[in-house]
Amino acid sequence: MAELTTVADDEAVIHDGTETRVFDGLAPDTDHQIDGFAFRTLPRLGERLATITTVNDVHFGETTCGVIEGFDMGPVFSSEPGADPYPEVMNRAAIAEMKGLDPDLVIVKGDLTARGTLEEYAAFRAAYEPAFGERLVHVRGNHDGYYGGQYAATATQRVDLPGVTVAVLDTTDPGHTPGRVTSSQLAWLDDLAGSADRPVLVFGHHHVWNPDSAARPESYFGILPDPSEQFVATVARHPGILGYFAGHTHRNRVRRISTTGDRPWAEVACVKDYPGTWAEYRVFEGGILQVHRRISSPEALAWTEQTRHMYGGAYADYALGHLRDRCFAMAVTTR
Repeated sequence: MAELTTVADDEAVIHDGTETRVFDGLAPDTDHQIDGFAFRTLPRLGERLATITTVNDVHFGETTCGVIEGFDMGPVFSSEPGADPYPEVMNRAAIAEMKGLDPDLVIVKGDLTARGTLEEYAAFRAAYEPAFGERLVHVRGNHDGYYGGQYAATATQRVDLPGVTVAVLDTTDPGHTPGRVTSSQLAWLDDLAGSADRPVLVFGHHHVWNPDSAARPESYFGILPDPSEQFVATVARHPGILGYFAGHTHRNRVRRISTTGDRPWAEVACVKDYPGTWAEYRVFEGGILQVHRRISSPEALAWTEQTRHMYGGAYADYALGHLRDRCFAMAVTTR
């Protein structure tokens, strides 16, 4: 089944099974009809200043996907005997594609490993550090902290690039699947956003609970309700924070929250299985574009075409999300 997976300011990408069709040189902010798909390219927001790429849920050491503890939905998938483990196949291809952009910064936002072992973490570092060196920033996720690992536990990280300041938060609560942010982290973010002389993008592993929700669960898969409310309130105070970008859910999704207006609370799908995702952030003088990328090496596409059928066939729609969840613009607002 053909899918329009990417729309940028100058490009569209269609995947049809294991075939990739790229249409570049397109006019920005223009309606197009190509290969049976109607779409509008994203705007070009002035001079291009920087490029950021991100991945999450890379899961080095995982051997089986499609399993949810307590549920028997099927099908489940593993690499063929003698074949390279699928996390290595997927991450190797993602790294190659990101290197092709020569990004200014690469952010790996959690679930670096499957079971939090030092061996799995070493495999992650062996793959990503030689490729990106000092341009690499990474932080742990629940898979890394659940079993007691203390690596990649930096509470806050800041990187200043032309046109953007990047803030990375450790949202992991060790020994637990749900996430949290602390008052000290939010005070740090408050100070950073209050003094930043350029737009701010915030990255972390867990997504927030939506304060607009009628339900307030005591347990939540993402950041728990109380710290989520505090996090959202911090962002609401600072229009210069253009969005928050998480992983964890293995899906592409954007939510808007009433107190933060049109700013995205985004989730980016995983590397390890369908659709096999990394995201590009094109930083312009007038704003930033998120551009979704489906990993497109032949080996990666062969794997993700299998794993799209997980969870009784419901996974593909869940994980890919709408085009508006994958590719969108964030214009700079008046401070």
